[in-house]
Amino acid sequence: MGIIRKTQSVAALLKEFENSSEAISAVELIQRLGVRFNKTTIYRVLTRLEDDGVLHSFLGVNGVKWYAKCNGCSSTEHKDLHPHFQCTDCGKVDCLSVDVLMPKIPNREVMISQILIQGKCETCFA
Repeated sequence: MGIIRKTQSVAALLKEFENSSEAISAVELIQRLGVRFNKTTIYRVLTRLEDDGVLHSFLGVNGVKWYAKCNGCSSTEHKDLHPHFQCTDCGKVDCLSVDVLMPKIPNREVMISQILIQGKCETCFA
């Protein structure tokens, strides 16, 4: 989509991600911002930010869509392919900075892979 226009809704969503390094679900964002913006606007801005390489999304448990900040992505390419971790106790979801080797599949090109690892986070594990 190109250059991000700084509307109030874009600024509000970006602020949510500036305050945390964790992933945030679409459901949580609607709960936080639903008083100021309608659900359609929130989803539209999330899609735009993902198209512009600012955020990336992945599916969590029960089909809930999560969003997190991109690192080094652009509107033409998402480069930060990595697994995500969801705590089964507290529900926290975050990006893991570990390398995952993508398999070579004959006659296919892997472009996106979504890996969700579940377990106990550092707080709940202790």
